[in-house]
Amino acid sequence: MFIIKLGGSVITNQAKECCFKQEVVDRLAAEIKQANKQVILIHGAGSFGHILAKQYKLNDGFKQKKQIEGFALTQAMVQRLNNLVLASLHNHGLPAVSIPPHAVLSLSDHAVSRIDYNVFKKYLALGFMPVSFGDVALDNQLGFSICSGDLLIQLLAAEFKPEKVIFVIDEDGLYSANPKTNKNATFFENTTVKDLEKLTTSLDAHADVTAGMKGKIHTIKQIAKTGADTILLNGNIHNRLFDTLKGKKVKSTIVYGDKI
Repeated sequence: MFIIKLGGSVITNQAKECCFKQEVVDRLAAEIKQANKQVILIHGAGSFGHILAKQYKLNDGFKQKKQIEGFALTQAMVQRLNNLVLASLHNHGLPAVSIPPHAVLSLSDHAVSRIDYNVFKKYLALGFMPVSFGDVALDNQLGFSICSGDLLIQLLAAEFKPEKVIFVIDEDGLYSANPKTNKNATFFENTTVKDLEKLTTSLDAHADVTAGMKGKIHTIKQIAKTGADTILLNGNIHNRLFDTLKGKKVKSTIVYGDKI
C-alpha cells in the first residue's frame, strides 16, 4: 500500500485563489489508475485554503468573532477543491471516497488529540480509495486550527505502515536550498534522517500557512521512525508518479526510513 500526497502547489496555482490545475490532476489520476496499487490519497489545500486561512489567521486559534466566518469559508473552499479532485479520480475509474479531517479528528494546540482510523480501514477493506486533505478542524485548546495534509500523512503512515510514502511536489525532490531562487542549491538523490539532521542550510522552499518545505522535513523525520521510505518527486513531469508506483527509478529524492 502507498500513501500519496498531492501537494497544493501541484494541483492549484498558489498565487491565484481557487485556481485548480485540471490537466495536471487528470494526468496524475490516470497514472494512479494505470499503476493499479492500493492507495490512500491526501492532497494539500493550495490556493483554495491557504489564502483564506492566512487572511483570517485561523492557525492562531479563535481570537475574534470575524474568524468564525473565515473558518466556515475555508472549510467550504477546501471541500470544493476536494470535490474537484474526486471528480477527476472518478472520471478515471478510481473508487475515491472523501474523508474530511474535521469529521474524523480533533486537535489540541495543533497536535492531534483524536482520530478515527477505522473509517479509513473500513473503506480500504471494501476496495475504496480514501481521499483526505488539508483542512480546518476543532482544537480543544485553541477553539480551532489547521490540520495540514502533512500532519495527516504523518499519522496515517504510523498507523498503516505503507510500502512507500510519496510526496508529489513542484520540484524534482529535496535540495539544500530553494532551487527556484538559489542556482547553487544541491540536489539530494537519496538521504537518511541522520543526514537531514546535519544540514545547516535552510530547507524552507516556500513559506506558506503550513511552513512549506521546512514543515515537510519535520514530517519526513516522523515518517522515517515508522520504517517507511519517503519519496519526493515532481508531479509536473509526466509518468514520474506512475514509474515510482511501479518500482522504476526516476529523478526524485528518497529518504530512507529507519530500519528496525
